Amino acid sequence: MSGIELYLAIAVMAVVNYFTRVFPFIFFIRKEPPKAIVFVERFFPPIIMMILIVYTLKDIEFSHYPYGLKEILSVFATAILHLTIKNYLISIFGGTIFYMALVQYV
Repeated sequence: MSGIELYLAIAVMAVVNYFTRVFPFIFFIRKEPPKAIVFVERFFPPIIMMILIVYTLKDIEFSHYPYGLKEILSVFATAILHLTIKNYLISIFGGTIFYMALVQYV
C-alpha cells in the first residue's frame, strides 16, 4: 500500500466512524426515537453482560484443575462490582479484566 492509499483509507474510516456517531443525533433530534431504539438503549447493557457470562461459562471443565474456579470467581466479582457500583460499563470491563488476569496468572 502506498502512502496516499494509506492516508485515503484512514480518512474514509474516520468519516465513516464520525457519521456512525452522529447518525442518532441527526435523525432523532426533533422527535421521539422509535421503540426499537429505546428498547436497545434500555436493555443492551444487560444483554452484553449475559453474553459475556454465557461465553465465560460455556467451556468450564469441572473435572480438571482448577475445576472452573477462575470462571466462577469472575462471575462473582462482576456481580459484586455491579451490585456495589451499579454501572454496567465498569462491571463489564472490571469483570473481564479480572477474568483475563486469572486466566493469565493462575
